[in-house]
Amino acid sequence: MTTTPQAPIGSGFGPASTTAHVIKGIDLVGQVIIVTGGYSGLGLESARAFVSAGARVIVPARDVARAKKAIEGIGGIEVEPMDLLDPASIDAFAKHFLSSGLPLNALVNSAGIMAVPDRTLDARGYELHFATNHLGHFQLTSRLWPALKRTEGARVVSVSSMGHRFSPVVFDDIHFENRPYSPWAGYGQSKTANILFAVELDARGKADGVRAFSLHPGGIPGTGLERNVPVQELIDAGIIDENGVPQLDPAKDIKSIPQGAATQVWCATSPRLAGLGGVFCVNSEIAPLMGSNPENFSVAESQSGKRDDGVAPYAVDRKAATLLWEISAQMTGTRFFD
Repeated sequence: MTTTPQAPIGSGFGPASTTAHVIKGIDLVGQVIIVTGGYSGLGLESARAFVSAGARVIVPARDVARAKKAIEGIGGIEVEPMDLLDPASIDAFAKHFLSSGLPLNALVNSAGIMAVPDRTLDARGYELHFATNHLGHFQLTSRLWPALKRTEGARVVSVSSMGHRFSPVVFDDIHFENRPYSPWAGYGQSKTANILFAVELDARGKADGVRAFSLHPGGIPGTGLERNVPVQELIDAGIIDENGVPQLDPAKDIKSIPQGAATQVWCATSPRLAGLGGVFCVNSEIAPLMGSNPENFSVAESQSGKRDDGVAPYAVDRKAATLLWEISAQMTGTRFFD
């Protein structure tokens, strides 16, 4: 098994660091950043941080009216229509952006779904977590590649999760056709795909000056991502109390939204990451590599405070990353670098 190097660099940040901490002193004037999911939760907080440093932020959204309402009063954020489950809308969004001639300094793939209770397929017959969290972003990144390539120091940031430990990518049954469906297995597989995508994209794109990163933001109550998780499961994991009140504790990886969004903002902007890429990050720092692949990972373990912050070896395996790339290109009819 061949893995990408994973070694902390002494960033100076930690679990309690916020977007305000990591963006301090960063000048993004003249830069353009696209943030999927940039009208709610971690995406909105990231967009807010980017514009505070002078960036122009573009947010693609399925529900444009809802997105525009969410960003009311925040200057520097623009909304354009796009649906990650609609390949034609992804192409239209990218075509419109490319026609503008704007640079693309960072693409932050932050949108996602989690723990959909029943096996659900998109219009192409692809499992919903995999289609939304991975394939939509794979296609979007490929279509925006010309803008990334022409922008010096461009970065692609994939918001993954420690939930990648729920499952590797099961290449012989991605869509749960021949195995029992589990909400956490579906989610975990898609989050592993996010990491593998960053590994392979970085390996292929660094010659053109484009670097890629993936990350775990933390357990963040209140973003809406947890809407499909049974309340008792959240209580048992210590994420909320019996009254539904979030039990914020960064040391146990239960974070506020500004704390949760810090790592993706850091990945997109930190000068400490210049010349690096293909790595998985946690707490605004490059994560170490686990000694072995995880077994029987649970929501309770994810927030226990006893979990180490390492990335699973299967999530940074180059052979798996290359295979995922080839399968994703076939599924989306998409080719990079042409």
